[in-house]
Amino acid sequence: QVNFVVCQLFALLAAVWFRTYLHSSKTSPFIRHVVATLLGLYLALFCFGWYALHFVIQSGISYYIMIIIGVENMHKYCFVFALGYLTVCQITRVYIFDYGQYSADFSGPMMIITQKITSLAFEIHDGMFRKNEDLTPSQRCLAVRRMPSLLEYLSYNCNFMGILAGPLCSYKDYITFIEGRSYQLQQSEANGKEDTKYEQTDPSPNIAVAQKLLICGLSLLFHMTITKTLPVEYNIDDNFRATASWPVRFFYLYVSLMAARPKYYFAWTLADAINNAAGFGFRGYDKNGVTRWDLISNLRIQQIEFSTSFKMFLDNWNIQTALWLKRVCYERATFSPTIQTFILSAIWHGVYPGYYLTFLTGVLMTLAARAIRNNIRHYFVESPAVKLCYDIVTWMATQAAISYTVVPFVLLSVKPSFTFYSSCYFCLHIASILVLLVFPLKRTQKGSKKHESVQPVWSRKLEEESLLQKNNYSTTNNSFSQKQEITCRYQALKQ
Repeated sequence: QVNFVVCQLFALLAAVWFRTYLHSSKTSPFIRHVVATLLGLYLALFCFGWYALHFVIQSGISYYIMIIIGVENMHKYCFVFALGYLTVCQITRVYIFDYGQYSADFSGPMMIITQKITSLAFEIHDGMFRKNEDLTPSQRCLAVRRMPSLLEYLSYNCNFMGILAGPLCSYKDYITFIEGRSYQLQQSEANGKEDTKYEQTDPSPNIAVAQKLLICGLSLLFHMTITKTLPVEYNIDDNFRATASWPVRFFYLYVSLMAARPKYYFAWTLADAINNAAGFGFRGYDKNGVTRWDLISNLRIQQIEFSTSFKMFLDNWNIQTALWLKRVCYERATFSPTIQTFILSAIWHGVYPGYYLTFLTGVLMTLAARAIRNNIRHYFVESPAVKLCYDIVTWMATQAAISYTVVPFVLLSVKPSFTFYSSCYFCLHIASILVLLVFPLKRTQKGSKKHESVQPVWSRKLEEESLLQKNNYSTTNNSFSQKQEITCRYQALKQ
């Protein structure tokens, strides 16, 4: 863990140097690719030793598969190989070396590289094989129309900005950044004109980086002080279960899981700050003309802590992974997309039994929450006062459901996970099944859509921003003109 933090802090300094001395206006994309790749591999070697060779092996074999298989089926072969190679490494690490180890390990970066390999394979398949009219607007925007070179491929997978903690970004966004065209594209989009005259200087990320580093500091402080005093394992302590009342137990469940989140806030926000410090992550301007540096952000803390639905929580937690699951699984699944997506998420996370218990429970919770929202919500939105009460109740229910669901994810093993669930009498599992039996899962959305605009301001703003983040794709491609790119982006926004 110390190695990981030291390497990320070094990457932050390297990002500042990269943006200052290897800016796209001062050097060629080739040099930027080479330096970003070599720095990334050096950090991986320092942090994980020779296990870092797995990153090169996985990327190299995947690239070879793309070349020899061809665009028609390479996405399937790359998906199976990358996910299979990751799973073998996870099995080796967990069941041969050290079961239950929480420290940073080499399979973490491999999870991000697996996302990149599979995402790019699908994007190339979409861009070079499928017909344009068969693609969704987002797939059309992300489609890659030419095969990347080996250097571009390694740079995308192993660059120093994202090799240790990500986050995932689209290949086209990354190439746009390396070639120095991201700011011009965002400027053109903001103005909505083809003949925009671009400024020569990029917007400064310094304020955004400083804000994110402040969040990192507070998260780390919280983790070092509070998290230790609220262990999740105490939820299955025999004395606590025997003496504490149900309200006390559920309150402790909530605060212990809330206390477990700051370490993720720290790692993901620091990773985001590193990318921003290098000049990557610019997403245009808001309505007040303030720069937005959240193109590849992985979480929104305010929306997470004040989620009023299971979906809202998932949409704002590990955002780039949620987008990856949506693009490679949910949108392409021929049956039961929700179930397939949760199963893929469990496989990708690793081989601990607790992961599978969490994601299988998540399927029930998601379907039940969807059924309740579709069948009940429209009865509580006529009056602002009633709607406020409804939001408070759904916030409490969402936090309880999330905490209940992710306990096995933290405990990892089967026995403590079942100890916890049995101590709760599997209450939310049973409640979810009863909801699905009582309420129809698919129902006309007229009622809920009609009243969508009467959400309280704080909730509506959070959901609108979440929708904007998920559908706002930064795209660029050498085979398309600027006008096509702008049109593509607005189609995705409208969707």
